[in-house]
Amino acid sequence: MKKFLSFALSLLIIFITAFSFSSCSSDKENVKKDSSKISVVTTIFPYYDFTRSIAGDKADIKLLLSPGSEPHSYEPSPSDIVAIENCDIFIYNGGESDEWVESVLDSIENKNMKVMRMMDYVDLLYEQSVDHDEHNHEHEEHAEHGEEYDEHIWTSIRNAEKLTDAIYDELSSCDFANKEIYAKNRDTYINKLQTLDSEISEIVSNAKRKTVVFGDRFPFLYFVTDYSLEFECAFPGCSSETEPSISTVTHMIDFTRKNQIPVVFYLEFSNGKVAKLISEDTGAKTMRFSSCHNVTKDEFADGASYISLMEQNTKALKEALN
Repeated sequence: MKKFLSFALSLLIIFITAFSFSSCSSDKENVKKDSSKISVVTTIFPYYDFTRSIAGDKADIKLLLSPGSEPHSYEPSPSDIVAIENCDIFIYNGGESDEWVESVLDSIENKNMKVMRMMDYVDLLYEQSVDHDEHNHEHEEHAEHGEEYDEHIWTSIRNAEKLTDAIYDELSSCDFANKEIYAKNRDTYINKLQTLDSEISEIVSNAKRKTVVFGDRFPFLYFVTDYSLEFECAFPGCSSETEPSISTVTHMIDFTRKNQIPVVFYLEFSNGKVAKLISEDTGAKTMRFSSCHNVTKDEFADGASYISLMEQNTKALKEALN
């Protein structure tokens, strides 16, 4: 996750080169499709989806992370940097995955561009370590130990409401003429989020168990906190680990069998290796639970949205808790 330590200097050079040729570039994605519309660039899928849900056809919106790409290995191309330079609003998450952003912003001369760091708009939780000898998932403050905030804020539907509101405010500020349209779209979208939140709350309230098992990384701290769920996982947050220890697999198999867990989850873009190992030894079903960080090319083409992915998660959660 510290892969950008030597990237800042080279990124500046790339930007200067890209900017020199931007005036004669034939790449239409680097310029506004319609000069009468505001231009928005987002780094990841959730913010792209929130923005298009509010703006509709009143803004040109670009997603930097290509559908099908692994989010944690993303590095901006020269054309991505030019797109940021030319936009009216730039939306990024913050956290370790976005360490490259500050270097880019320092290089950009567009002082009129609005920058939204989404981690500034919600209450943050500290990323938790996973110790299969201690099994402690209490949400403690870890700042004094040098631990970092969990960056997966959008996995909370309640956070998604706050983030949608923040994007609405910025869109309305930059494009006051369409404020009423944005307000109507925001209200519609937030109503959908609240309906989904209520459905999940009801599922959890009536569930037989309150623990979810992830044979994978676990970017869902904000999600489980909303509904007071417990969790077992192979790796924390954005862990770069891919091979679990024998003790990890043994613990998760024992936990799944002892507690008669019916479903073991794996993430999108994951090979599901650990979940399969647990399933083979316990008979538990494996199911995908999407972090919504990104979507596949086919999902994007089929119109997948944050709402549709969370609806799939809701169905999977109901099965896992019962």
